[in-house]
Amino acid sequence: MDSISVNKFRENLKCFVEQVVSEHLPLKVTRRGGDDFIVLSADDWEREQETLYVMQNSDLMKQITASTATNARNKGYKPTAGELDEITGF
Repeated sequence: MDSISVNKFRENLKCFVEQVVSEHLPLKVTRRGGDDFIVLSADDWEREQETLYVMQNSDLMKQITASTATNARNKGYKPTAGELDEITGF
């Protein structure tokens, strides 16, 4: 993660915000007299919140673990070529 001073961030606010949004990389802003903070796009923040929700939900984590084990054994449901095309064909 890149890190810049709050003064540099303030001077180039628009540029840094565009960079964070377009590159999907957070930016750490440091302050000499206070706590540092992170600039993150709204999409990335929402994605992080969803990940935290899943990781904190023990039932979902159990389902993921079971699914991973099933996949590792090459067992379980296998979609047809048509179903794969429907899923991946945007």
